[in-house]
Order: sequence, then structure tokens, then C-alpha cells
Amino acid sequence: MKTTEFDILFRNLFDTDSHFNTLTGVKIPHPVDIYEDANGLVFEIACTGLTKEDISINIEQDILRVSYNKPKEEQSDRNYQTRGIARRSFDLAYKIASKFNLSKADASMKDGLLIISMPLADEAKPKKLTIK
Repeated sequence: MKTTEFDILFRNLFDTDSHFNTLTGVKIPHPVDIYEDANGLVFEIACTGLTKEDISINIEQDILRVSYNKPKEEQSDRNYQTRGIARRSFDLAYKIASKFNLSKADASMKDGLLIISMPLADEAKPKKLTIK
């Protein structure tokens, strides 16, 4: 059986090691660090060039949603040589485990970094049982 160019293209479409980029592979993920420490869950989201008023944080049931909608860019008289600061719109949503207390979540901005922390729920904290 002879292999055609179409066969190679089709095979490369589903080959994750291929240098062939699919449309879904083009999207650049927004820079986010998520970690758990002794106090609970922490999100660090890069927000370079944004203010706290630009960002929307919503909590609905067990979903944390952080978003920014870039306003339509006005015509500028700047003649950019390079544009390395990405002020792209983003819409991030995370389902949060019940072991974290979303009602006590806290958010702050420092040095272009949005920090959202949520403590462990009282039910999730370690307990010591006494033997009766």
C-alpha cells in the first residue's frame, strides 16, 4: 500500500510529537501558578500592566472564575519596535475541591501578580480523636 501526502498529513494531525501545529495547539496559556501550602490553596496569576479594577473575580458554588477583557485598542501614534508585554484578555475558571473554604477566599495584587488564597475548610483540617 502506497503512502500518500494526505496519509502523512492525517497521521501528523494526531501525532503529539510532530512539529505540525493544530489549531488547538496555538493558544498560549495564561501564566498561573497554583500551589497548596499549610494554610490552604494559593493562585498566583500574572497580570502585567493591569490594575485591580481591570480584573474580575467571581465565585459561584465551587467555581473560581478570574477574567480580564481587554478593551478595544485605540489607534496609537507609537511606532513599536517590539511588543513583548502581553495584555491579552483571559477567562480562567477552576473547580475548587470542597476541602477549601471559598467563602473565606482573599485576593491581593502586588508587583503585577494577582494572589488569591483560600484556607482549608474546618472539616478538612486534621483532628485528634481521643479514645473512649
